[in-house]
Amino acid sequence: MEQIFNNMNNFLWSPILITFCVLVGLYFTLRSRFLQVRHIKDMVGLLFKGKSSDEGVSSFQALSLALSGRMGVGNISGTATAIAFGGPGAVFWMWVIAFFGAASAFIESTLAQIYKEKQNGQYRGGPAYYIEKGLGLKWYAIIFAIATLIAMALLMPGVQSNSIAISLDNAFGTSTVITGIILVLVLGLIIFGGVKRIVNVAQFIVPFMAVGYILVAILTIAMNAEKIPAVFSLIFSSAFGGDSVFGGILGAAIAWGVKRGLYASEAGQGTGAHAAAAAEVSHPVKQGLVQSFSIYLDVFLVCTATAFMILFTGQFNTIDESSGEYIVQNISGVEEGPGYTQAAVDSILPGFGSGFVAIALLFFAFTTIMSYYYIAETNLAYLVKGKYSSIASSVLKIALLAATFYGAVKESQLAWIFGDIGLGVMVWLNYIAIVLLAKPAIIALKDYERQKRQGLDPTFNSTKLGIKNADFWADGYNGKNDNTKDEKIS
Repeated sequence: MEQIFNNMNNFLWSPILITFCVLVGLYFTLRSRFLQVRHIKDMVGLLFKGKSSDEGVSSFQALSLALSGRMGVGNISGTATAIAFGGPGAVFWMWVIAFFGAASAFIESTLAQIYKEKQNGQYRGGPAYYIEKGLGLKWYAIIFAIATLIAMALLMPGVQSNSIAISLDNAFGTSTVITGIILVLVLGLIIFGGVKRIVNVAQFIVPFMAVGYILVAILTIAMNAEKIPAVFSLIFSSAFGGDSVFGGILGAAIAWGVKRGLYASEAGQGTGAHAAAAAEVSHPVKQGLVQSFSIYLDVFLVCTATAFMILFTGQFNTIDESSGEYIVQNISGVEEGPGYTQAAVDSILPGFGSGFVAIALLFFAFTTIMSYYYIAETNLAYLVKGKYSSIASSVLKIALLAATFYGAVKESQLAWIFGDIGLGVMVWLNYIAIVLLAKPAIIALKDYERQKRQGLDPTFNSTKLGIKNADFWADGYNGKNDNTKDEKIS
């Protein structure tokens, strides 16, 4: 039975999917005329200009919520694994896929805003909503919502909590049971407080954990400053097969860089679109640009920080997958993954690496579980409406907390497989949907650019633009948000 699920997982995450994701990112980049370059100034400017309301959250809060999901265990272990099997050149290809992925993130997030709706006093949106409203395929939307609900609520939380529990046990000898209990208590306090509490926690933790992590990376580079030219030369030469040591694994460098870049950024996978829909903005493109910028923050800052700590200290091995032999073996007795980062930090701050990575994993993985809950709740809200919604929401909270505790105390390899299958179904369904639905997002982008050229603060009216079923915007931005209030970023 396990082999059947393994085969299913391998099919969903085959090279076909990776190639498709890259081509879609390239297509959106060309169709939007390289918006991820042209609108960088707007992306940064819009981060702190948004306002929250009783129904929605600010642009910065929505960004933090999306980043809390993207900045997970993959940023530490995924980047290290890419170097382990793809060599230093894999880092370059992670950058490339992040660049093209920013265009995919823009499209899905703008669509989430266009087709969002207000439910029980809160903005809701995401792939299930724009699949039904934009494509008119409710059955398609239901399949997406169910796959997402199962993956985000039951399977993936345990994977994250297990990483937290193991890392704390290894670093500090903390019992996995104690870790599980604490995780459930803290997580329960947050998710039972509703969406507002989730985003308030995310907007504080995400910048804190990202800045702290990057500062350690900067310290690593500073203490190895003389290696800067050599490291960048190694990355670029390995990326194109020009390095004498890593030239023989050019294909692996591309494959692992693209695969891990896609996994880390989650661009176009549908996860970030849920958070984008919650934002209070006057034009969908505003949040689309903010979410596009989140890909840069995730890959170019956090993943790159991991890569630089490893490469500047030389604390890594690279293995030729085809032969199983080491191409380089700089360290021994260290398993591919977080151990590389631990060894890197220990090389400059002896005895600090294990604890540092454990704390980093705690913050990264915990905020990811928070994001999983929000995504699951959004899809539950799509599936269950009316008088049963509050009961369903309570059941969801309890189920997710149970899955989190179970994962902390008992690792299940099958959970990884099931979680990847659920995520794989999400990715396929969402990528196909945004390719078919790109036109409304491009229309919105042109409308935004037209108003900017006129010196206006862009507002959106779906009726005037001929976009059907975008009911929230049918009468334009006409004061429905007059209860907004300035968001204080703490």
